[in-house]
Amino acid sequence: MKRALMAGIGVIAVIGVYFWYNATIEVSKHNVEVAAGALRMFHPLPVDMETPANPVTDEKIALGRMLYYEKRLSKGQDVSCNSCHMLDRYGVDGDPVSSGHKGQKGARNSPTVYNAAGHVSQFWDGRATTVEEQAKGPVMNPVEMAMPSEKKVVAVLKSIPEYVVSFRKAFPGEKDPVTFDNMAKAIAAFERKLTTPSRWDKFLAGDTTALTADEKTGFNKFMELGCQACHSGTFIGGHLYQKLGAIKPWPSTSDLGRYQVTKEDGDRMMFKVPSLRNIEKTGPYYHDGSVATLEAAVGTMADFQLGKPLTAEDTAQIVAWLRSLTGEIPAEFVKEPALPASSPRTPKPDKG
Repeated sequence: MKRALMAGIGVIAVIGVYFWYNATIEVSKHNVEVAAGALRMFHPLPVDMETPANPVTDEKIALGRMLYYEKRLSKGQDVSCNSCHMLDRYGVDGDPVSSGHKGQKGARNSPTVYNAAGHVSQFWDGRATTVEEQAKGPVMNPVEMAMPSEKKVVAVLKSIPEYVVSFRKAFPGEKDPVTFDNMAKAIAAFERKLTTPSRWDKFLAGDTTALTADEKTGFNKFMELGCQACHSGTFIGGHLYQKLGAIKPWPSTSDLGRYQVTKEDGDRMMFKVPSLRNIEKTGPYYHDGSVATLEAAVGTMADFQLGKPLTAEDTAQIVAWLRSLTGEIPAEFVKEPALPASSPRTPKPDKG
């Protein structure tokens, strides 16, 4: 009887230790710490990304939002900014490369427009410094919107009475406000408001419950590997150029990146480092859209840029944190507006 009692007590003790141990492990999983020093390299998103060179006003934003969706700014009147940078899809079209005039394919993946106004430059090769400058490029690009001249663009805008009124409101005091430059300024003013705050921003602001334990673990792994050398700051990237294939030669060198702009040997295979904000939603990845999944993109970067191949667990942890960077789309702000009607003077589509 005594032996049976002692055996029973022993079993209960073992069970108790088992549950205590597992409870301790479970608690530890939910108490992952992130070093405060590590967070100094990151900053919350601003409310907007304004610049004194192009003051943002309600009138300019309203005009810019219409122009962003305006297909009559393309030669065939079937392509707009939103065709390749869809605002309801986190600013991308989901294709490796986008289709433009007459279905022509671009050479590079279309990056997201969200948060882009805060970057050091625009395009993968940095050939435009600001979103004001960038907004002009696709309109005149023969593969994209294919307008033959700035004069033709202005003629379209001036043929639509409501646009003439809107330009006057957006650029008061100008004798002739309907210009190609003002078109770009209006679009850029709209884009400067396209921010997507996420749970990561709440975490940076001091809300330690904004991230899960798995997400914190993933951030710690991200830092441990050294990913922050390129992906840090407000936009977790977007603030510098980096050589693609820093440790291991990149498999394809058909696109030499920034070298095509500067012609300097040191810029061969240099590309603007993309922002990791909303990265979960903006695939496929890299300048050529050659990688379909975020997991594959993370693994490739670790291998070629850091020389540190990842385990499946490492990758899953980092991806968990990256998903916390998915922000909120300002749905009402980016909702497609009703566009003004053409007049008899408005040019017809040119499909040639």
